[in-house]
Amino acid sequence: MKSVPIYEAKNRLSELVAAVEQGETVAITRRGRPVARLVADTGDAPEHLPQRQRAAAALAELRRLRHGVRLEGDPKAIAREGLD
Repeated sequence: MKSVPIYEAKNRLSELVAAVEQGETVAITRRGRPVARLVADTGDAPEHLPQRQRAAAALAELRRLRHGVRLEGDPKAIAREGLD
């Protein structure tokens, strides 16, 4: 990870953003101490979320999908059938 003082980051922002786009992480420092970090925007890609958030999102999606769906028959028999 590259460290850059804040006064230098102001002058080289375009260059630093280009480096971040290439996958590098840039720490911005003030008086030698990190105060911010430039990282690439990953959007809302689920693989970049913490595990707890991914699990919550998956459960919410399952709840949405099951809305109005009714299973006919014995749930255990249906599960065993799914294993075959």
